[in-house]
Amino acid sequence: MERRKSKKIKTGNIFIGGDSPVTVQSMLNTPASDIEGSVRQALELERAGCEIIRAAVPDKDAVRLIYELKKNLTVPVVADIHFDYRLALGSIDAGVDKIRINPGNIGSDERVKAVADACRAHGIPIRIGVNSGSVEKSILAKYGSPCAPALVESAMYHVSLLEKFDFEDIVISIKSSDVKTMIEAYRLVAERCGYPLHLGVTEAGTYESALVKSSIGIGALLADGIGDTIRVSITDDPVREVEAAKKILKALSLGKPGPDIVSCPTCGRTKINLIALAKEVEERLKGCSKPLKVAVMGCAVNGPGEAREADIGIAGGDGCALIFRHGEIICKVSETEAVDRLIEEIEKF
Repeated sequence: MERRKSKKIKTGNIFIGGDSPVTVQSMLNTPASDIEGSVRQALELERAGCEIIRAAVPDKDAVRLIYELKKNLTVPVVADIHFDYRLALGSIDAGVDKIRINPGNIGSDERVKAVADACRAHGIPIRIGVNSGSVEKSILAKYGSPCAPALVESAMYHVSLLEKFDFEDIVISIKSSDVKTMIEAYRLVAERCGYPLHLGVTEAGTYESALVKSSIGIGALLADGIGDTIRVSITDDPVREVEAAKKILKALSLGKPGPDIVSCPTCGRTKINLIALAKEVEERLKGCSKPLKVAVMGCAVNGPGEAREADIGIAGGDGCALIFRHGEIICKVSETEAVDRLIEEIEKF
């Protein structure tokens, strides 16, 4: 797929936009006052493959969290600021890599300029984050609801406030809890500007609901070449956000190298515990970076043929399994030996 051409912006030790890979983000959900717990969760996110970590900075005391995160992490840290421009300035002094703030919400031009100047001096980008609940009253009155054009107009208004002070290291997010509105809004803003886009469906719910909504919304846009960094919002442990985001990217061949596991949904011909087998293969291959297609099939008669495009795979039989490579059977093993033998063959690649 051909990706939308966007401005390339440095964030800490990575880039967003341009020809850079699509990055995975998440946000801490521990209280900002719980420094130890927040650092612990951030390290868990980093180990899970999160590439950008955001933390809320609700008050002056919370700025200390930015110092501690920067001391302990290797991935970029984003300070999430609402209304108080002084918290942005304090986070910049603390070494933050990116600021999330809406310039129209922090007061006078002097305050906007102060944040823009400080970010420019330290090479720190700003993410403008618009959602259905943040659209200005005047824009809502114009459109009647937080529809996609209203969200885009709000975002571009905030962009103009930064551009007025010659600040253009900007990332934009336009999130909605309505998937169709979210998709339309990002497509509209992609036509209006060249800034990198942070994709996400906001307030997407618990794991299953969020995974479905985000796969549709984020996936549809990425398939169109739109999007430079993503967050899958889930009411759960944020590590699950990272895992879900990586699965979405992998499905579109946009993620980091690693196995692509394909498995059949089972049927009446299945004579092996395929569900348990597939789950075990997935678990055992976590952390594997080999770009292989691995098949877990339920039928020894049709499995190798149906999964001919797989590099390696298992096809179940009656208490046994066939290990095959590119559709050609290598050996027959017992069901209990199947995963171990599969892993041995994968290690040979």
